[in-house]
Amino acid sequence: MPAPRAIALRTRLLVAMLGPLLGVAVLLGVAGAALIADVVRRTNDRVLGGALGAIAETVQVERGEVTLDLPPAAFGMLENSERDNVYYRIAVGGDLLTGYADLPAPAPDALAIDQPRFRFADYRDQRIRIAEVRRALPGIERPVVVQVAETLDGRRALSRRLLIALLGGELALVGIAILLLRPALGWSLRPLARLRGAVEAREGHAAPDLSPIDAGPLPLELRPLAEAFDRLLAQLDTATAATRRFTADASHQMRTPLSVLKVQIELARRGSREALDEIATAAARLERLLIQLLALARAEEAGAAPPLERVDLREVAVRVISRRIGQAIDAGVELQLDAAAAPAWVHGHRTLLVEILSNLIDNGIRYNRRGGTVTVAIRDADGGVDLSVRDDGPGIAAADRDRALERFVRLGDRHAPDGSGLGLAVVRSAAARIGATLRLADAEPGLAVLLHLPDAPSS
Repeated sequence: MPAPRAIALRTRLLVAMLGPLLGVAVLLGVAGAALIADVVRRTNDRVLGGALGAIAETVQVERGEVTLDLPPAAFGMLENSERDNVYYRIAVGGDLLTGYADLPAPAPDALAIDQPRFRFADYRDQRIRIAEVRRALPGIERPVVVQVAETLDGRRALSRRLLIALLGGELALVGIAILLLRPALGWSLRPLARLRGAVEAREGHAAPDLSPIDAGPLPLELRPLAEAFDRLLAQLDTATAATRRFTADASHQMRTPLSVLKVQIELARRGSREALDEIATAAARLERLLIQLLALARAEEAGAAPPLERVDLREVAVRVISRRIGQAIDAGVELQLDAAAAPAWVHGHRTLLVEILSNLIDNGIRYNRRGGTVTVAIRDADGGVDLSVRDDGPGIAAADRDRALERFVRLGDRHAPDGSGLGLAVVRSAAARIGATLRLADAEPGLAVLLHLPDAPSS
């Protein structure tokens, strides 16, 4: 299944900006249309009301009769380019005085005296706007109703022109915004392009440049990205530096047994029988060195911590002791396990625990005296389990114990047993990966290596 195509950041930002802008434009259009309709209605009603007032003022009483003189100016006020039809009606009570008899008449009681009222109505298949007022004349008992009406073509035309102007203004505003947004987005994204350029500039180099990125001043939003990238580069630099150091140390340590092998092979070719023993010894040293180098690589493996599980530390100790019993017999050293018969559950990693115990017991045997003892003790402790491996060897002075945990550090004189200087380094790295604490102490005589492992949660 192909991966979904990602949308360009510039397009996403453009859509994110134009979407709200268009939404605001629509809302402004709706509000503007409502405002235009209200303004057109009020403006035309004011003119229509003026014509109504001019006609109503001419309605008089003469000799007990209602008379009027229709002013031409009243109807001139209602003239427009759309030539709207104008209608009027003056009635006294239910009797028509003048005008259009079929113009929709109001109920006289619905009108307040001298208070104009406006309403829409249908007349002669057209929609019209009517202005009407009720007057009370002296000596006339019946109410006088004056009405003036006009069709709505002029109002519609004015509303249409205003709406077109509003729509044109909004379209022009959106178009200008689109034209200005693209260069604005280019300017806004320039720091991101500068950051990309700083990364791309490192391509093609023989040696990778893992120093922090220098992309100049960055906006607040890009700083976390640059800082996260710098942290990633620092982690990668640390990992590659460790790999380079490990490779250099390993090649240096392997050079000696390989040189011995070459010399002894030449001697064996000349018939020296002792050379075969030296070859076997050098091969054993090289094998042990390779095994411990691989163990150290596994213990210092980069990445996430190994998945921890419930492990019976006593069962691991029994298994490792059974593997090392032959080495102990050859060296004349006694191996002992000091632990309760019940399982000792810890929260750890079986392979790394085997690596820890195997290296500690190997060191205890290798640097012990003939007739000595190596004791593996397991004790319950607050919040975990204590593991100790003690021997009867020369031990390590307190001032040298931190150095003894480093790679390829071998303490003692030239008569000390052969070793690679990796055993305690493997133990330290493996212990750190499973969350165990490591400490070296004096066993009086000999060395005691003490570890505290977290207790396993109940299953």
